[in-house]
Amino acid sequence: MDLQLPKSEYPRVVIVGGGFGGIELAKRLKNKPFQVVMLDKHNYHTFQPLLYQVATGGLEAESIAFPLRKIFKGQKNFIFRVTKVTGINAAENCLQTDIGNVKYNYLVMATGSTSNFFGNKEIEDNSMPMKSIPEALDLRSLILQNFEKSLIEVNPERKSALLNFVVVGGGPTGVETAGAISELKKHVIPNDYPEMDLSKVNIYLVENSPELLGQMSQQAQEKAKEFLLMMGVKVMNETRVLGYDGHTLILQDKPPILSSTVIWSAGVKGQVIPGLDKAEVVRGGRLKTDTQNLIVGYQNIYAIGDVAAIIDEETPNGHPGVAPAAIQQGHHLAKNLVNIVESKPLEKFKYFDKGSMATVGRNKAVVDLGKIRFQGVFAWFTWMFVHLMTLVGFRNKIIVFVNWLWSYFSYDRGTRLIIRTFAKDRSVDYREEVKELH
Repeated sequence: MDLQLPKSEYPRVVIVGGGFGGIELAKRLKNKPFQVVMLDKHNYHTFQPLLYQVATGGLEAESIAFPLRKIFKGQKNFIFRVTKVTGINAAENCLQTDIGNVKYNYLVMATGSTSNFFGNKEIEDNSMPMKSIPEALDLRSLILQNFEKSLIEVNPERKSALLNFVVVGGGPTGVETAGAISELKKHVIPNDYPEMDLSKVNIYLVENSPELLGQMSQQAQEKAKEFLLMMGVKVMNETRVLGYDGHTLILQDKPPILSSTVIWSAGVKGQVIPGLDKAEVVRGGRLKTDTQNLIVGYQNIYAIGDVAAIIDEETPNGHPGVAPAAIQQGHHLAKNLVNIVESKPLEKFKYFDKGSMATVGRNKAVVDLGKIRFQGVFAWFTWMFVHLMTLVGFRNKIIVFVNWLWSYFSYDRGTRLIIRTFAKDRSVDYREEVKELH
């Protein structure tokens, strides 16, 4: 069955995914000779750089999400449908979705990335990923549930596991998450749980490589680690995770850690839709493309953002999977699609690296802007300004700014709510589980 869409005299560009790249591409095609169709399994855009703040009670989920239809309000050549894309029939220029088939003239994969567990099913089943708003809300519930459980737990090992928080992966997400949990320990637990022994609450950051923030300068790497150690985070470099059963984290050549909360931020992989049999999937599960973002092996199927890897002599490993790269690729592809219909030469994509940054905690951040590198309070304000400006929606900018302002002066986090209890076995209520232990 074909999905019923308005007929158009113009070629149809189908964009799969409403992330940074997909949105930029669709916006740049406004008033151009195309019918633009966007498909996404959610009706909102997620500002992923701030997911960790939702997970640690710093922000409401709604403040980092924005309705996709509202972004394109008034764009007459834009159509949006909520659906899950299940396959691609490239020979017939057709997408299969759970609400019907969609024909296309040009297809753009902007599906982003998902957590990469490197084939370890046990870790995948028992650890907590953080790539979507539902996952961040689940993590928030789990953290707060474990605080509540720990107050009534009498078994020393189980109590220890409830209060040991392990973040696996020393990239920006891992560093920021470990820092945020440390601030929960310092500023929130003493007020909300005055009877809790803070010395029993431990935060670990486990990283396989010798340094944190591997893509940043040595100066930033060293300062970030220094900040984390000052905040009481136990940083474990050159430490490989072998397994996790939901209670015990097994490490190579180091003692195991009892923990009920292992947060997985150790890697991502592209979300590739079945059917692209000619495509080459390179490191990180990304689709190999040429310098025009055309997937190698196809004539009218493109990939941008985290799922794409432009492989050439200058970028043998592709570009970094960050929002600025996705946005620039979306902008570039829009220009090239217009060039195609106007029979003009295509342009080669050139990535402009605007720099890297990561926040560790209150007044603590690291920023690399080319050869300009700085850390501390000014870096922290720079990080906040950049993220506020990148957020989609004026209302969201205001809400996040007010939240941050309130947190800064009150040392408080306002969304410590267990809206829905979370457990890997979702049929078990955490309070009933505690009763069964006694």
